[in-house]
Amino acid sequence: MSTLLQVTDITKVYKNQPKPGLDHVSFDVEQGEFLGIMGASGSGKPTLLNVLSTIDVPTSGNIIMWKTHIEKLGQKQAADFRKNNLGFIFQEYFLLDSLTVRENIAVPLTLLHKPAKEIDKKVTKLAELFGIGSQLNKYPSELSGGQRQRVAAARAMVKRPPLIFADEPTGALDSSSATELLTALTEVNQTLKTTILMVTHDPYAASYTDRILYFKDGHIIAELQRHHADRRSFYEAIMQESARQDEKR
Repeated sequence: MSTLLQVTDITKVYKNQPKPGLDHVSFDVEQGEFLGIMGASGSGKPTLLNVLSTIDVPTSGNIIMWKTHIEKLGQKQAADFRKNNLGFIFQEYFLLDSLTVRENIAVPLTLLHKPAKEIDKKVTKLAELFGIGSQLNKYPSELSGGQRQRVAAARAMVKRPPLIFADEPTGALDSSSATELLTALTEVNQTLKTTILMVTHDPYAASYTDRILYFKDGHIIAELQRHHADRRSFYEAIMQESARQDEKR
């Protein structure tokens, strides 16, 4: 695998805050990797997402994605970079109630004025991967919370961005819906080789990833690799590591 994202010595300092939001953070993300970010509240997770996704700018350090120094982009350049290279899945669905599932998933391609046949082909394939192929003509109000989140995830991926940021995507879902979403994300990650960076507080959700970085006070304090372990074994390892981190608080 080749390196998609290189984060080198990133620091983010906010005015009127005694400690940096991020403090000399460095790590790489490989193309096709499913990376988990964990940590307690105040550990720096939202700040990390903001600077990696060009929404905010680090105080110092470098962020390179496919040879582009994204920390050096101007406001318009950053917006174009996000539009062309990044996808986002949030805890809230942000679906348009007046549009069908098909139309919601298609929004990013429609805004780019892509041909109707291309849009339909991509939307249909992703809907099948996310298990919502039979829901394409329904409206968001007719779907369960889990189905809506899978629609939102499909919309994030319809442009086939190299990197997806998922911010607590299972936070508002019940256990069954969370499993369906995580299974779908894993399948898309493996089938389309889409790189996913997921922030989560949930060890169960994290057990679907390939690797986890633990954050505390703006630092990476631990790293956990899945290697060839099955999901259940990785979940147990995550629980053990989380317990160790709790003891150090």
